[in-house]
Amino acid sequence: MRWKIGTYDAELVRQMCQTTGVAPVIAQVLARREVTHPAQVESFLETRLTSLQPPMSLPGVSRAIPIILEAIENREKIFIYGDYDCDGITATAIMFDGLRLLGADVSYFVPNRVDDGYGLSCDQLQKLKARGANLVITVDCGIASVAEAKLAAELGLRLIITDHHHFGHELPEAAALVHPRLPGSDYPFRELCGAGVAFKLAWALCQARAGSEKLPEPMRNFLFRAIAWATIGTIADVVPLLGENRILVHHGLKLLPQYGGLGFQSLAKEAKVHDKRTLAAEDIAFFIAPRINASGRLCQAQLGVELLISDSPAKAEELAAYIHNLNRSRDSLERGIIKEAQKQIDDKFDPSQDGGLVLASRGWHQGVIGIVAGRLAEKYHVPTVVISFDDNSERPGTGSARSAGGIDLYQVLGQCQTHLVGFGGHSAAAGVKIHFDQVDSFRQAFCEAVSEINGNLSPEAELEIDVEAALCQLNLDTVTQLERLAPFGNSNPRPVLCATGVRLAAAPKTMGSDGRHLDLRVEQDNVQLRAVAFGKAEWVTELSAAPNQLYDFAFKPVINEFRGAKNVELQLIDFRPQRTAS
Repeated sequence: MRWKIGTYDAELVRQMCQTTGVAPVIAQVLARREVTHPAQVESFLETRLTSLQPPMSLPGVSRAIPIILEAIENREKIFIYGDYDCDGITATAIMFDGLRLLGADVSYFVPNRVDDGYGLSCDQLQKLKARGANLVITVDCGIASVAEAKLAAELGLRLIITDHHHFGHELPEAAALVHPRLPGSDYPFRELCGAGVAFKLAWALCQARAGSEKLPEPMRNFLFRAIAWATIGTIADVVPLLGENRILVHHGLKLLPQYGGLGFQSLAKEAKVHDKRTLAAEDIAFFIAPRINASGRLCQAQLGVELLISDSPAKAEELAAYIHNLNRSRDSLERGIIKEAQKQIDDKFDPSQDGGLVLASRGWHQGVIGIVAGRLAEKYHVPTVVISFDDNSERPGTGSARSAGGIDLYQVLGQCQTHLVGFGGHSAAAGVKIHFDQVDSFRQAFCEAVSEINGNLSPEAELEIDVEAALCQLNLDTVTQLERLAPFGNSNPRPVLCATGVRLAAAPKTMGSDGRHLDLRVEQDNVQLRAVAFGKAEWVTELSAAPNQLYDFAFKPVINEFRGAKNVELQLIDFRPQRTAS
């Protein structure tokens, strides 16, 4: 990778250390993130629930509340209309559980990824009406559903849309729109996910029903549960972990073990994170969210909702085991598609020259192609589109696209739209519809558009490094302070450091049941630390070739807890030999 080591104002860092008491490494990381004023530092390190914006201030909430309370009072049939990803599943669970607590006649519907597609469906609205629906509340979808909202009005369905996605030039006409970025609003935090929006609406409903900001115990317990579930959705949807999102996740990670519910506890056992003293955002991102997402990817998203809201230990364990196995199936499908896609790349394409990748085949599972596109975009550092066709040659294929290298994917697809049936998304991720006979011409146009934007430069991964640090600075106290910058994720990544002129204190070795990982000890100025590199067993050969070589290592410092002992450990990201050996 090309290393890009951050710079900072040394005098500013010195002043930060004096006024806030943080270690120099922490001050440097905070300065890189433009958190420099003592009040900013205190706010960033002391994340308080009381810093959340009042729920009634979220645009549209004040209009939605009386409509929902009236429907509850009149025993009208309410349906929550969700989405099949983890954010939509957790948002559905929050709204359903909250309305159930308030005594509503409430049910929920989550669309099938393949049969129904994303968002509101005219066909499903008609079916909900036939099932007796009077009020439909969307979560994590609907803000672009202009035609569907019009049909709902024609059917006599009252519609409340809660969403966080981008909207078009025309907003749907509904009884209420709840969205952090509604035109004309001045809501200070615009990056809530669908579950975050659902939590805010549920919180406001509880306050309105109680007639006070101070809530009775059942409502407080529900809101703790809602924060826990919103934490899962927030991490899974990769929204910026700043502002209100950071507050929710900071507290939700602490609340999940006690308030996440029987379903979460059972799933945590299946994922082997149930006995961790402290959950981290990475635990949710890598072990919990993918399992919940698997239910939606394999067209059984309702099981994810049932898991979260279950109050039966036996049912929770059964659902957790089933969803865990669904995730194994998803993993198997993913590996199979990656293998086939890799063969296409090896046989037909050159990512270093083509600018981008467009891969297509019949039978690839639509629920998995997005993950595959992301994996390949990360591997080759080029925007990637993976398209699945079925056996009906008249029907357009469905594709998922993922960006790389900062390329605006939406802009690229806009330049290629003459070859597409349609597309949608944003700069980092998008979906396309395309006919089979247009794939080759689309591929050419896509690669040309990427190359034009990229200036015909060869793809190269860039590694952002916060600061350079000596190993002697990475003591337990300093790394513990680094952990106070958590939760880590989008827009607040776990700090990446580098150390230069480091030698190996022992021969590197592989570890893990399949030998895929690397284990080594590194030394600098008589300070030794353990280092690991997950999935990088191939580094052993190069690192073993010159025992006396000095290296520069890029890594994430973490605290490893084992049998009650805490030690600093380096999670390696990249390395490079120094030009001169000792």
